[in-house]
Amino acid sequence: MKFEEGMQQLAEITAKLEEGGLPLEEAVRLYGEGAKLADACRKELEQAKLTVSEFGKTAGDPAIG
Repeated sequence: MKFEEGMQQLAEITAKLEEGGLPLEEAVRLYGEGAKLADACRKELEQAKLTVSEFGKTAGDPAIG
């Protein structure tokens, strides 16, 4: 899954939960799915940050390293 796809799915889940009116079981399922997506997106973002940091270090860019 790409970061952008995960964020889009997370936005859709958030919108459904904010609308309300869902049965409790469905709301809990969506919340769990959203939590997993948020964690996966956070990890991917952290990895991208590390990669950019490494590029800056190898390029000698003091602003990034």
